Amino acid sequence: MSVSWTSATGRPSRPTRTAVAGHFGVVHQVYNNAGVAGGGRSVLDNDWAAYERTLAVNLFGVIHGTKAFLPHLIASGDGHVVNVSSLNGIMAQPALSDYCAAKFGVRGFSEALRGELLTDRHPVRVSVVHPGGVRTNIATAALEHARKTGALVTARDEARTRLYNEKLLKMPASRAARIVVDGVEAGRPRILVGRDAKTVDLLVRLLPRWYPKLAVRLERALFPAA
Repeated sequence: MSVSWTSATGRPSRPTRTAVAGHFGVVHQVYNNAGVAGGGRSVLDNDWAAYERTLAVNLFGVIHGTKAFLPHLIASGDGHVVNVSSLNGIMAQPALSDYCAAKFGVRGFSEALRGELLTDRHPVRVSVVHPGGVRTNIATAALEHARKTGALVTARDEARTRLYNEKLLKMPASRAARIVVDGVEAGRPRILVGRDAKTVDLLVRLLPRWYPKLAVRLERALFPAA
């Protein structure tokens, strides 16, 4: 039996995990897919609330979900934790420090967990997923959240959201899900979703010193100053 969940707080409730285990009797797989876009500001301009919200959902959502169900996965005798990071868990970009910190954190947490499970010889595998541009509501939701909280929304913010929705977030979610499930069935520890994620992974590996400069050039080309 597999469990997949998202949460606005990043934490599954005790009744949730108790009910799941009680109803199905055994939990074999958990998919921690918690994600909100970051504040979209530089480190100087981003406020603490943006960091706290992004880390609470994107990183601590994964940690809480893993810790809540890990004993059940071990007890199953054939468990699998699937934690969703991002393309930005491989490559950092300007104005995404909170999002990148969370998604790099998911990667590090997952790899550390894998090492612990191997050390203790628990029957649980770990996969970390790095999706590229998947057609979701994440960019629009970020803009709506900024408006609801009274944050200043500029023309550049609106243009950035349109570009993400029209040009960058292209892969259908159903196709992304199929790639993830196939990767889990194959037992892959790292699952790259999309050509863009694979390209970024190769770029960072080949040019670790130079890729930040390339990321800045891409940022300026895609999102010129308003």
